[in-house]
Amino acid sequence: MSARNLFDLTGKTAVVTGARRGIGLAMAVALAEAGADIIGVSAKLESSGSTVEERVTALGRRFTGMRADFADRSAVHGLAADLMAAGPIDILVNNGGTIARTPAARHPDEMWDQVIEVNLSSQFVLSREIGAQMLERGSGKIIFTASLLSFQGGINVPGYTASKSGVAGLTKALANEWAPQGVNVNAIAPGYIATDNTQALQDDPDRERGILERIPAARWGRPEDLAGATVFLASRASDYVHGVVLPVDGGWLGR
Repeated sequence: MSARNLFDLTGKTAVVTGARRGIGLAMAVALAEAGADIIGVSAKLESSGSTVEERVTALGRRFTGMRADFADRSAVHGLAADLMAAGPIDILVNNGGTIARTPAARHPDEMWDQVIEVNLSSQFVLSREIGAQMLERGSGKIIFTASLLSFQGGINVPGYTASKSGVAGLTKALANEWAPQGVNVNAIAPGYIATDNTQALQDDPDRERGILERIPAARWGRPEDLAGATVFLASRASDYVHGVVLPVDGGWLGR
């Protein structure tokens, strides 16, 4: 098999959560460029005419849009049922997430609960349900979006850090169980990517300067910088890769 064919996703169906914008949008487009049909999920995804739909269909791939509130456990169970009814899912990208910035001493229960539910609990539920079907078939790819805060503590984001540390652990736990049955579970840890989630940091001159000084690549990442890692982990090229949390961070963790 040629190296090029290793990355070919023609005939595959990929679910991408948080696909409406930012990193999720870039991941969905990258998978479509590699040949996959896309089911995009977001809490506020437009019923038609979304950016992700337009970009995926322009590539000649099928697109199906679904809405789900990942803070609502019953809605996540409903989403899982709808996805399983839609047909075999070959690739599940657990990218949907949220962040809440408040110092730990004033971090309210409600904020903590919502972040943990969206970033960790809902992703476990979705992976468990879709993963069970993958196990029956003996194949499948699950990709989580982790974070630099899967490795570090961060500032003013205790719930987010806890959730993303949990994502890293969950990635390894599922890989340990599912690798022998042909299901790959891995994660991507984006560095500082210029998206809405990091806008507060971009708007703070002191924080932005400190961040840029720490990045060997000397720039903020772009959502498209995650494309290659996403296709790799979704494809046959990663068939012997299990339980990895892959940083795409401009060298941040290496400094």
